[in-house]
Amino acid sequence: MAGHIAVGVDGSPQSVAAAHWAAQEAVRRGAELVVAHAWVTQVRSAPLATRDSTERGWAQRVLREAVDSVRAAHPTLAVTGRLVAESPVPALLSVAAETDTLVVGTLGLGRAAGALVGSVSLRVAGRAPCPVVLVRAGRSAADEHLPTAPGLAPDEIPSIPYRAVVLGLDVDSPCDEPIGFAFEAARRRRTELRVCHVHEPDGGAGPEGAAAAEHAVIALLRPWHEKYPDVSVATTVTEGRAGDELVRATDGAGLVVVGRRISGSRLGERLGQVAHAVVQHAECPVAVVPHD
Repeated sequence: MAGHIAVGVDGSPQSVAAAHWAAQEAVRRGAELVVAHAWVTQVRSAPLATRDSTERGWAQRVLREAVDSVRAAHPTLAVTGRLVAESPVPALLSVAAETDTLVVGTLGLGRAAGALVGSVSLRVAGRAPCPVVLVRAGRSAADEHLPTAPGLAPDEIPSIPYRAVVLGLDVDSPCDEPIGFAFEAARRRRTELRVCHVHEPDGGAGPEGAAAAEHAVIALLRPWHEKYPDVSVATTVTEGRAGDELVRATDGAGLVVVGRRISGSRLGERLGQVAHAVVQHAECPVAVVPHD
C-alpha cells in the first residue's frame, strides 16, 4: 500500500462528494482510505444519558453510511472508519497528522454564485501539516474526466481521459512540495500539467518582464521534466492579479494545486491571498500543499 488518504465526513452533500473523491484518489495511489467523523462528547447528568447515547448513535450512523457508500463504489479498496471525539477542526487536524493527504468538503459555489466555503474547511486547510484537498458539493467521479456522450456507464468512466491538472507557480519563491504534488497528480492521471505563473503589473517592463518570467519558469521546471519525462507540461505566463488569473486558468481543469507557506507563528496558520482566492472561486477540487 502506498500510504493513506483520509477524508472528513459529516453527512452533508459536500462531505459525500469529498468521500468519493478521496476514494477515487486512494484507488489511483494504491493507498488505504480512512473515513473520519468528528463527534463531541459532553458531560451529561443521568436523565440526559439517553440523549447522549442517541447523539453517539447518530455519529456512528453518519460514519457507517459514508464508509458503506465508498465501499459499494470501490469494493476492493481498503476502507477504515474512525470516530474522533473532538470538535471538527481539532479532529481533522489530528487525522491530518497521521495521513499523507486529507480531503474535506466545501460549501463553495464557484464564481457564478458566490464564495461560501465554510470556516472548518478553511481553518483545516490553513493549518494542516499535510496537503488538503477541498471538494465542492455535487462533484462526481465523472467530473474529473473530459466530457463524454450521455449515458456512459459508471464502469466506463475510468477509460475516459482525465482533465488537466493546474499548478499555480511563484518563480520568486518556488517550493518543491506543491510542484511535486502537481507532477505526481498529473502522472497518476496520465494527463497534462498546466503550469500558471502570474507576475504583477510592473509599470513599464512590458514584454521584457513577461519574457524574463517565461525564462524563469522554463529553468525552474527543467529538473522536473527530467524526473517526470512522461508528463506533458504546458506553461502560461500572464500579468495581473495572481488569484484572479489562477482562477481563470482552472476553467475545464480536474484539479488545481496551490502552495501554503508554513510559519511558526499563529499568523501563518491561514491561507495566503492567492490560495484563499482559488479555494473560494475555483470550481474544481483544490489541493493546498504546505511548504517551508
